[in-house]
Amino acid sequence: MKDKRILFVSSEVVPYLPETELSSTAFLAAKNAHSKGVQTRIFMPRYGVINERRHQLHEVIRLSGMNLVVNDIDMPLIIKVASIPKERMQVYFIDNEEYFKRKAVFTDEDDELFSDNDERAIFFAKGVVETVKKLNWAPDIIHVHGWMASLLPLYLKEFYKEEPLFTESKIVTSLYKNGFEGELNKDLSEKIKFDFNDKKKIATIQTPNYTNILKSAIENSDAIIYGSEEISEEISSFVEEKELPCLEYQLENLKESYLNFYTDLLSVS
Repeated sequence: MKDKRILFVSSEVVPYLPETELSSTAFLAAKNAHSKGVQTRIFMPRYGVINERRHQLHEVIRLSGMNLVVNDIDMPLIIKVASIPKERMQVYFIDNEEYFKRKAVFTDEDDELFSDNDERAIFFAKGVVETVKKLNWAPDIIHVHGWMASLLPLYLKEFYKEEPLFTESKIVTSLYKNGFEGELNKDLSEKIKFDFNDKKKIATIQTPNYTNILKSAIENSDAIIYGSEEISEEISSFVEEKELPCLEYQLENLKESYLNFYTDLLSVS
């Protein structure tokens, strides 16, 4: 795996957000690959709860400045970057004043999902791809963690399917149990139609709940990793139905098992 390129895209990463199974696993997966000579890039949203001064985030002017269209409206993209202490790993933050300035991650003070979480997820997916294009950095593997990042496989397979930078990229999605209750904005699929109108591809997320958003990520991925020990039977059955390469939950041997899984995936033509 040395000198291969892995793009890690996660809705949460320590030390920028509290330690959870997802934020810790996303960090460890990147750290372990980096320690083996793999070229890594980490992307996450720049939530307003992230302390920019403490973590030394700074805007990258040459990457910022473009507008992304979400729901037929131009939204400015701001890119910030930081380095994880001691690891020498760069983390890129997708930012936008309207979507990510608020001092919360996914829910308001009443623990209700933000009504624009759907647009935030679209903006994040497109922001990651457009930034990687500007970096001209072709990843061998794109490893997705968390539901806020789970529209990325769909966008890569459809909206960006002609983009040569990602032609050879393998998409890996990790599945976790920590999702959300209820649904995102019911107009999610209609908003995605502004970018592509393949009704078959969008059908999975007509009802935009946690399970269906994961299903969309699964059906647009090349391989699956179980990031939690307990995943719903509906999701597990869906993975089996798709017959994708799958790595079971790893409690002790995450480092070697993930790297071996990446290697095996890249060896398949």
